[in-house]
Amino acid sequence: MSDSVLSQSMKIAAAFSDKTAGRDSCAALGGHLLVSTAEVTSHLPFAALLVCATDDLASLQAAADVGCYLVCERTIKNRPLHALETEMLPGSVGIFTMVASPSLGAGDSDAHWRDRHSPLALEVHTMMTHYYQLSVQQRLRGPDWNGFALCCFDTEDDLRHRFFNSDEGRDRVNRDVSYFADTRQSPRRVVASIEPAAP
Repeated sequence: MSDSVLSQSMKIAAAFSDKTAGRDSCAALGGHLLVSTAEVTSHLPFAALLVCATDDLASLQAAADVGCYLVCERTIKNRPLHALETEMLPGSVGIFTMVASPSLGAGDSDAHWRDRHSPLALEVHTMMTHYYQLSVQQRLRGPDWNGFALCCFDTEDDLRHRFFNSDEGRDRVNRDVSYFADTRQSPRRVVASIEPAAP
């Protein structure tokens, strides 16, 4: 485990085009649901992303119409998602879906994301309260995505307007992302709220 990773665990990340379908799966299977704050979501890669551990993978795959992935949830800042009490949940989450750089390949892109990008992100995103990397270990169905970065802030205003601590920091992060990710193929950001695990 990298020095920048506080903990890691295997989870399923399931993407839905419909918020209600995501909520239904979360209610049935548990986990944490990240729901887009946009009223209209047809322009987004997904409307909701469920991160959970389940022994009913068949049901989840059937419901997750956008895609379903086995991921390693790497906690970079704060506590693991499953360890957060409701009052500890972030107020707003930027979900950045990553397609690996074709010149590096999936393995080297992921290693750079984990080992080199994580410290930079912590340095530049000073308002970020929680940071998780969902590294795709196996695509079960859906688009060929390689990871999801969960960049969490107290408020959506902080996420939208105080994402970087400086113009120089923004440029450094953008250059680094362009190195390990295919920025043309990677889907647009989803701004989401996070809903607690079902009882």
